[in-house]
Amino acid sequence: MRDTLGQLQPSDFPSLRRGKLETLQANITLLCNQACLHCHTNSNPYRRERMDRQLIELLVEALVKLKLKRLDITGRAPEMHPDFKWLVQAATKTGVEVMDRCNLTILEQPGYEDMAPFLARYGVEIVASLPCYSRDNVDQQRGKGVFDASISALKRLNTLGYGAPDGGLTLNLVYNPQGAALPPAQELLEAQYKRELLEHHGVVFNQLFTLANMPIKRFGSVLLSNGQFSEYMKLLKQAHQDANLENVMCRNLVSVDWQGYLFDCDFNQMLALNMAGGHSGKLHLRDLLTEDITGARINARDHCYGCTAGQGSSCGGALS
Repeated sequence: MRDTLGQLQPSDFPSLRRGKLETLQANITLLCNQACLHCHTNSNPYRRERMDRQLIELLVEALVKLKLKRLDITGRAPEMHPDFKWLVQAATKTGVEVMDRCNLTILEQPGYEDMAPFLARYGVEIVASLPCYSRDNVDQQRGKGVFDASISALKRLNTLGYGAPDGGLTLNLVYNPQGAALPPAQELLEAQYKRELLEHHGVVFNQLFTLANMPIKRFGSVLLSNGQFSEYMKLLKQAHQDANLENVMCRNLVSVDWQGYLFDCDFNQMLALNMAGGHSGKLHLRDLLTEDITGARINARDHCYGCTAGQGSSCGGALS
């Protein structure tokens, strides 16, 4: 796999500083039951990196001490971590909002049959990847059979109350473009998703989040191999909107890797662009308990244009 970091620096991305920390995003494992083409983490079924129990407990301590609003659990298939359920239970007891970034197909895997009811029981918000409402497009990007498994998982979630206006359980979907293009307008695409999924599969959900593909890791390597990297970066830069800078996720979110080190976002984590500071020259979750990062400079490179292009893109979808 070809590294893209050298193509992303030096950068002319506008200078940014942190606001009040609200969200702890924990990448608890790189293990995944899939190996998607657009994946910015290069996750697959053979990765074994995962957060140990001591760090999992430290996450909960940080939620309480820092009085944070939410815990965003990710890791490609975070449900595959043996302490995933313990973390969900402990975090919900603190009163924070808990989000699970779910690829849906994991809910259909043998051994995970009780995962959907577990998430419902603890009121976990599900943010689920479904890059299209078309079987062919999804299977092309994520593997044969992924679409049907995803629809089956969505139906199961719906029966538990997820996605219904009065169900009380939030189910949001995530869209990624098929290639080197910006996502379409989020509101219009959401309406299409809702119409197609309801009409053809009887599936309902709350919101659709549109995310731009980041020119890093597996997707960045594909761009380089296809000779599309420069053109894609040109597209991102030309579509940059200054107004999106106020709402980028790195202003109030910290990303924690499986070893406990801190990053301004999940994308920086995959590029090993640590938050500066700490005794070792980079911040660890332990440092967050004693060090105020409000106002700290955000470590930006050219991939950050992926978050400010067009409507903007973040873990919570479009910014404008």
